[in-house]
Amino acid sequence: MKNNKVILYIAMSLDGYIAKPDGSVEWLFDVEGDGGDNGYEAFYSTIDTLVMGRSTYEEVLKLSDEFPYKGKPVYVLTRSEMPADPNAVFTDEAIDTLVHRLKESSEGAIWLVGGGQLVKAFLEKELMDEMQIAIIPKLLGEGIPLFPQGVTPATFTMKKVAQLGHIVMIDYEKKSL
Repeated sequence: MKNNKVILYIAMSLDGYIAKPDGSVEWLFDVEGDGGDNGYEAFYSTIDTLVMGRSTYEEVLKLSDEFPYKGKPVYVLTRSEMPADPNAVFTDEAIDTLVHRLKESSEGAIWLVGGGQLVKAFLEKELMDEMQIAIIPKLLGEGIPLFPQGVTPATFTMKKVAQLGHIVMIDYEKKSL
C-alpha cells in the first residue's frame, strides 16, 4: 500500500525558528538527543521523494561533502537558474501540480524538507498531510520562522509526542473535515 503523504519533518527552536537569519543551521549540532539519530533513519526509510526550496538546498550542500539524499528523487523549487546537479531536479512547476504528480508516482512518503516560505505555500494549497516537528531547547531570538507571517490557518491533530533527550518530537496530521 502506498504511503505517499506529504510530511514536513523539521527542527525548530523554542521561539519558532528553523534557521538563523543567514539560513545557517549549525545551532542544531550540539543538542543532546537520545544518543542516536533521534529517529531520523526510521523516518528517512519511509521517504521516497524529497521536495525543498532553493535556499534549503544551498544550505544542505554546505553541511556535507557528499549529497545526503543520493538515491532518492530530490525536487528543488526555484525560479533561479541553477547549475546542473545529478542529485536534484530544479523546477519552477506549480507546487500543486508537482505534488499531485509526485503522489501518483511515489511509493513512499514525500518529505517537505523546507524552508519557511515553502511551508507557507504548501499550507496555502492544503498540500501538507503531516508534520513531524523536533523542538530544540534553544532560543535564537531571530531567524527564519517555520511559519512565516501570513501563513494560512490550518488545524492539525496530534498523533504522538516523544522525548528524545532534550528534544521534543511532536507528530501532527491534518485534521479531516
